[in-house]
Amino acid sequence: MTSFSVLAQSVKFTKKGSRVLLNEKHPTLELIGAGRSAFVFRIGSTEKVIKVFYPGFNKLAKEESEIYKVISDTPYYPTLYEAGGNYLVIDYIEGNTLFNCLEKGKPITNENIKQIDLAIQLAINKGLNPSDIHLKNIFITTSGNIKMVDVARFRQTKSCTQWGELKAAFHTLYQQRWFPKKIPTFFLNLIAILYKKNLLPSLS
Repeated sequence: MTSFSVLAQSVKFTKKGSRVLLNEKHPTLELIGAGRSAFVFRIGSTEKVIKVFYPGFNKLAKEESEIYKVISDTPYYPTLYEAGGNYLVIDYIEGNTLFNCLEKGKPITNENIKQIDLAIQLAINKGLNPSDIHLKNIFITTSGNIKMVDVARFRQTKSCTQWGELKAAFHTLYQQRWFPKKIPTFFLNLIAILYKKNLLPSLS
């Protein structure tokens, strides 16, 4: 099999304004996600993904790899298999993010919320400060368990209230009979924009 470092080197980017475009990649790589700092590819039909960071984000790649090592024995986070200057190789997660669940009308349960709380507490117990926790970096796997990704900001010193707000929304809104369980994507994105601009009332 092609080495992980060669796969990472095959990924070529172009920056267009504030956007980063994918120009080239190894044919075995399947693009499954794109974020503020990296593209994520499934490696062929394996159960692994490679997260390749954009130019200028090597420091973030190193930070995230170190945090994955700290929580390596915690079942709620993917296993780190290899890390290079601009890439990480972790588990491929079969399932839906909480964002996907709301898009598709798939149920989110009290047990899911309890597992997320436990995942966060286990990270805290290891001296971390879980931050930047949002609907797109929490998965419900096909077996019904929680997996959390994108942990690069788990060593921030400032207090993050994001998960507290999401949990409060779950209990005060989502669990109500009248609340829609399937929400249009544009509306979810609008809520996220308003939240980032501090234009929504606090629920926690």
